[in-house]
Amino acid sequence: MNFVLQSTARDCAARAGLISTDHGTIETPIFMPVGTVGSVKGVMHQELEREVQAQIILGNTYHLYLRPGLDVLRQAGGLHGFSTWQRPMLTDSGGYQVFSLAANRKLTPEGAKFRSHIDGSAHMFTPESVMDIQRVIGADIVMAFDECPPGTADYNYARQSLDLTEQWLQRCIARFDSTEPLYGHSQALFPIVQGCVYADLRRRAAENAASLNREGYAIGGLAVGEPAETMYEMIEVVNQILPTDKPRYLMGVGTPANILEAIERGVDMFDCVMPTRNGRNGMLFTTQGVINLRNKQWANDFSPIDPEGITYVDTRYTKAYMRHLFAAGEMLGPQITSLHNLGFYLWLVRQARQHIIEGDFSEWKRRILPQITQRL
Repeated sequence: MNFVLQSTARDCAARAGLISTDHGTIETPIFMPVGTVGSVKGVMHQELEREVQAQIILGNTYHLYLRPGLDVLRQAGGLHGFSTWQRPMLTDSGGYQVFSLAANRKLTPEGAKFRSHIDGSAHMFTPESVMDIQRVIGADIVMAFDECPPGTADYNYARQSLDLTEQWLQRCIARFDSTEPLYGHSQALFPIVQGCVYADLRRRAAENAASLNREGYAIGGLAVGEPAETMYEMIEVVNQILPTDKPRYLMGVGTPANILEAIERGVDMFDCVMPTRNGRNGMLFTTQGVINLRNKQWANDFSPIDPEGITYVDTRYTKAYMRHLFAAGEMLGPQITSLHNLGFYLWLVRQARQHIIEGDFSEWKRRILPQITQRL
């Protein structure tokens, strides 16, 4: 994997770059649709490629390990072969899922013991096993195994958690560097910078990660309960330290406003379930503002979903028709909203990239942010 920084904004830390992988080149800033179990929920690959214009999608180690399992993935030639997605992929290590299973997991220096959310069976993730699993999945970019503390964690817990994450990181690197890819394409390992909401811990974590000279870096443990302004402060702390010639990935974030604020602070890569999850619940992100399709006000609104025409569904279907689909419980409704919302997120980062290159990103952000975040 290779990263080329193409342009930086004149009045902020925003960047435009290119990430080259064996499965294709990614233009940054980029949003990655979440394909947790090997599929982006409700959206077919051809729609992701042609309409959404997704350049990379994300899978999850924890979920894919449990189902379909490593034997199936290995026989299929990895997740690329199994799912037929032939563009770049990134896998989250499963650290966040282990965090979310607090009632059914136990952390030790060796790793994390947990019970499957599917059948209750017992499993153990170690830094070494997580690297081996991600070799089998075969993503172009893989994540180190970490613990993700809650945003409300006290300082002592956050420090102990970071100690464990950094110990695991060394073991991840040792295992990853002593093994080879399985399917003929290269893989890159990103360390994850943790430290909760404590600037000194974030600095320590960023300095440690930067010293390892990997091909890119992730910022984890944000948008997990802390205020948005605190998240932005932690991003600034970390990005003052992480190398400028490597991509920076903010994990699991977030709203359109979060993404633009983070781009302004020097973040290159994003993922979040919000476009599809909120879409399945009747929320549309549009160039004019946010729409709740369940509201009665749309029952007789025959204007298009979005006049910008980000995807083919935007000018074909009306708000009134979309509201009808949700009121009727028709599965087509969540499919259309998921497709549109993903298209909106990818449109937003493409616009951000264009304005970074043109040199007026901050001015454009100030102009568009109130428009796209207003509730209609």
